[in-house]
Amino acid sequence: METSLHRELKHYFAANSQSVEVTVDGYRIDAIDATGALVEIQHSGLGSIRKKSLQLLANGHQLRIIKPSIGNKWIETYDRDGGSLLRRRRSPKKLKPLDIFRELIHFTQVFPHPRLILEVLAVDCVERRIDRVNKRWKRKQYQVLDQHLAKVHDATILNSIDDLWLLLGAPQLPKQFDTLELSEAIGQPRWFAQQIAYTLCKCNATKPVGKRGNSIVYQVAPKRSKKRKTSARSKALGTDAA
Repeated sequence: METSLHRELKHYFAANSQSVEVTVDGYRIDAIDATGALVEIQHSGLGSIRKKSLQLLANGHQLRIIKPSIGNKWIETYDRDGGSLLRRRRSPKKLKPLDIFRELIHFTQVFPHPRLILEVLAVDCVERRIDRVNKRWKRKQYQVLDQHLAKVHDATILNSIDDLWLLLGAPQLPKQFDTLELSEAIGQPRWFAQQIAYTLCKCNATKPVGKRGNSIVYQVAPKRSKKRKTSARSKALGTDAA
């Protein structure tokens, strides 16, 4: 079931009302923006649109994948659907742009690509819930009714290998490094650094050059060509959603 958040973002990026939910090359596309780029709003994992993305890019389309990253979420719990508000609180959970590496690990067959722009879009939202009457073990004690867009902030735009290094904060690494050294350089747990290292290698940002004990040793791969400029850009962000 489509959430209001997904629907609102489709209209936010669409060139006009006729540019929402269009069919291109047999695929249902969320929107087409003012530049003519195909826009996909992707709340679930990037791996689920890997095949679709590969085909659209192979057909020569400019593809823009919007990955909402919820910064602030207010949770409203109601007594029933359409009923009275029982309580409202702010969720302590926050996503960060760096979390995109957890999904890029399943998208390295697609990214990077000169006609692909991946935007990690920071948004605030309101989530409406009701408590479950029959609360079973290993089951959420609530049911999500809907999510609404509250505010759109800035976007982290990823188009190239250089953008991945910038997302990591341009870490200072030795010429040859393992995942422990990467973990220390970016201030993240080693298990996460291992996922990042795998992703960088599959994206040809690094290459394995040996082993140090049980750890793979990597080296930054030489640049193959000059970074290409892209024409698609984010809309002016930071305004309250309608």
